[in-house]
Amino acid sequence: MFVLNPDPYSLPCYRIGPFQTKDLSFNHCLQDSDEIDDYLNERFQGKDYQFTQNARKAINIALSHYGLQRDDVVTILTTTENFYISGCVTREIEKFCEWSRKLTDKTKVIFVNHEFGYPYNNIQKLKQYNLPIIEDCANSFFSRDHRNEIGHTGDFVVYSLPKMFPIQIGGILVSNLQSKLNIDDQVEYETLKYIKKVLSYHIAFKDEIIKKRIHNYNFLKSKFAELDLFERFDLDEYIIPGVFMFRNNSQNLNLPELKTFLYAHGIQCSVFYGEEAFFIPVHQALSEQDMLYFYEVVKSFINR
Repeated sequence: MFVLNPDPYSLPCYRIGPFQTKDLSFNHCLQDSDEIDDYLNERFQGKDYQFTQNARKAINIALSHYGLQRDDVVTILTTTENFYISGCVTREIEKFCEWSRKLTDKTKVIFVNHEFGYPYNNIQKLKQYNLPIIEDCANSFFSRDHRNEIGHTGDFVVYSLPKMFPIQIGGILVSNLQSKLNIDDQVEYETLKYIKKVLSYHIAFKDEIIKKRIHNYNFLKSKFAELDLFERFDLDEYIIPGVFMFRNNSQNLNLPELKTFLYAHGIQCSVFYGEEAFFIPVHQALSEQDMLYFYEVVKSFINR
């Protein structure tokens, strides 16, 4: 049995990212380690990279490389070409210049968002515009594409650590340029030690993280199909999902009301604005019982 319509002071807490309250003490007690450097050095093949306070700071540093003027434009392209884009991205761009969802004669930088773990299709074709490219891989730390272009095409690549690991802080900025990163605002020493020890521990379980996310996605896909709610994206062998997103076409649910209802049950979620779609957590810390709770809450909303 699951308690539905719980007292607001007795809510569970399911986030899009895998961090849970119990990770606070677990991470604190981990031994200091720099082993994550070995993984990142091998993965990024000697390219320059830096830890940042968060992904927003990584975006800011990348944008500062180009000497943008107020009337310049950063064009944002996404996997789905839907207009949805996080305010975390647009607010950073607005500190420098304007942004658009289309290429214009004022476009100085192309910002490519690999949405929810799903790579932008054929990013190499954007090279024809002879413009700098920044890749946003915030939700795509482990995802790849068929051409192995994701993370290898842009001048800079941005990662968000809390999207994939049970940590509350941290981003990574990778440079594919020949020049070294010149960052004035370094992560404070104790914070950097914390980020490294947590990642050093969890990166040893990367295969299990990948396997569990794929398992959870397929479990949710199967259960939500029983409600006539079907996946928005196809999951192929290269994709490690950041969320489970389902289409609303068959049920015609009021998605803003569904969002309010799920938050009232302790489930972080969102409408995929611009489409009849909705997303919920899929991360590796979820058990099948947790996901059955998601299913029962949505089923309860449908049957109201």
